[in-house]
Amino acid sequence: MQWSRVSSEGARGITTPAVGRLRLLALAAGLAGASLALAPVCASAREPGQGTPLSPTAIAAANDGQSLFVACASANRVLRLDIQSRAVIETFETPATPSGLAISQDGSEMFVTCAAPESRVCTFDLATGKMIGQIRAGHTAMAPVLCPDNRTLLVCNRFNNDVSVIDLQARRERRRVAVRREPVAAALAEGGTVLLVANLLPTGRADTGTVAAVVSVVDWSARRVVKELSLPDGSTSLNGIQSSPDGKYALVTHTLSRYHLPAIQIDRGWINANALTIIDVGKLEVLNTVLLDDGESGAANPWGIAWSADNQTVVITHAGTHEISVISFPALLTKLLGLPTALSGPPPAQYGTAARVRADVPNDLSFLAGLRKRVKLCAPDRGPRAAVMIGNRVYVANYFSDTVTAVDATPEGSAPQSIPLGPRHELDLVHRGELLFHDASICYQGWQSCATCHPGNARKDGLTWDLTNDGVGNPKNTKSLLLAPQTPPSMSLGVRADASAAVRAGIEHILFARPSEGMVRAIDEYLKSLKPVPSPHLARGRLSKAAKRGEKLFSKVGCAGCHVPGLFTDFHPHDVGTRGVQDGPADEFYTPTLIEVWRTAPYLHDGSAATVQDVLTTRNRNGLHGDLSGFSGTELDDLCAYVLSL
Repeated sequence: MQWSRVSSEGARGITTPAVGRLRLLALAAGLAGASLALAPVCASAREPGQGTPLSPTAIAAANDGQSLFVACASANRVLRLDIQSRAVIETFETPATPSGLAISQDGSEMFVTCAAPESRVCTFDLATGKMIGQIRAGHTAMAPVLCPDNRTLLVCNRFNNDVSVIDLQARRERRRVAVRREPVAAALAEGGTVLLVANLLPTGRADTGTVAAVVSVVDWSARRVVKELSLPDGSTSLNGIQSSPDGKYALVTHTLSRYHLPAIQIDRGWINANALTIIDVGKLEVLNTVLLDDGESGAANPWGIAWSADNQTVVITHAGTHEISVISFPALLTKLLGLPTALSGPPPAQYGTAARVRADVPNDLSFLAGLRKRVKLCAPDRGPRAAVMIGNRVYVANYFSDTVTAVDATPEGSAPQSIPLGPRHELDLVHRGELLFHDASICYQGWQSCATCHPGNARKDGLTWDLTNDGVGNPKNTKSLLLAPQTPPSMSLGVRADASAAVRAGIEHILFARPSEGMVRAIDEYLKSLKPVPSPHLARGRLSKAAKRGEKLFSKVGCAGCHVPGLFTDFHPHDVGTRGVQDGPADEFYTPTLIEVWRTAPYLHDGSAATVQDVLTTRNRNGLHGDLSGFSGTELDDLCAYVLSL
């Protein structure tokens, strides 16, 4: 399959309506964005070949600015790319998935986080190209940050929900600092004394008035979180965070979900908008949140951030729409600070209108007009994630096309140029499905992709949504799609016969597009390929003593009757006492699998249980979810330990 065929299939038979707004689901069934066909064609297109995908996921510049290091997640290697010749000149093999890179201040060493249930930080001597050491880290280590002392490395352990403080001289981890939920990106602030950590997902219940992920402020030398920076309601999928070179500001990319509203209108970001939050580092406060979308063109799945050395330019990658935003940061700052905090007179502006006061900015789709340039990547380049700037040029690692895009970030810049990292290979059905799952260009106006609500390899966003699957006015907790093809029917009420039907309905009623048979089949195969991640609650890959005791209690209390070991579901609906005022009087909810339940909070169909223990206690009305009235506190802990180990 040629890349051009992906583009044409995504846009086949699709026209964009002349009207600027889309209010009725019936009007949207045949609509999808055609932005793939508008991408510039590059002269460096490669002939298809064979081989394992590389999946570039992180990028760093050599200190001399002459080469780039690119972490290739699927191939377990880091490639060194010479900028002038645009050729791979060196390969560094890694023992597990390379998930992040850091270069020592003198340029002599490279630190690579190798993500696994028991991760390693690998150190490479850049003069010899040899690995000279490995240091233990936590579950799925990523986003390494080198401290100014050049002796301390800070690493996010995504599924341990903490940060490792690593002593590079002693070559060992000194301590851990607990943060919120799934830390995936980090940046130093305040001269390197604190670490700003982007937590991918919200924590807590999903049925409360405000649900949003936070940025943790870690004093790494004092071993504690000193502050949490709250983002706007609906903020989730915090994929990137970077401090400005002068240390005055930091930026965070994320989705801004309008989850309080029925999902019946997608245009103008009424379901999901895409945002950039600015942090005042001196005050350690959120300055404001700016939308990255335009009025009739979404900028889905913002991801990586790159700054120019002079603080003048910021580049944001849009992984869903295969483009970048080039923003004048001084102009953005001037406009933000020039707005008053309040006005007397007329009522506040409505969503989508121009901001008049600072509080209006997160609803202003025109705020970046004249301040940024949106640049479509080359036609072969798909899935831009990490980025780095050298001078006026930005280099973007493209996850799905095994390429790096070079873009001139100046206002008069030339067309983007695609740099292949290896022989071009034909996508198999699974990888094509993965691309389509993350591809917002098949969505009407590019506002979102399947991965917007199911980030982290088709898991969940931590929110409740009022989808039209089962009517309007009865929101449901987003479900992980792991094992969805193996555990029909789909949705909490079982309104879709299976995962394939749910995929088709999702493309029609959530992406507002017309799915082709090939598209649905490819996404089906991608979902079938998903494997559970080993639980961080396991002890060296096995049940702990507490979990083994809990396993016996699981059968004793009757949990295994509905959560039958194997897939841990009986494929049937039940009344477990969770029916609420927004549910039908006879609604019963299908038993979900418990595999990887440690990762899928909040729980129950309405997201009203923050923890597994809440499911069994505070949200266990009349003991319908298992009679635990005779359980001691220790027994309850043991039962939870087992469930969280699955």
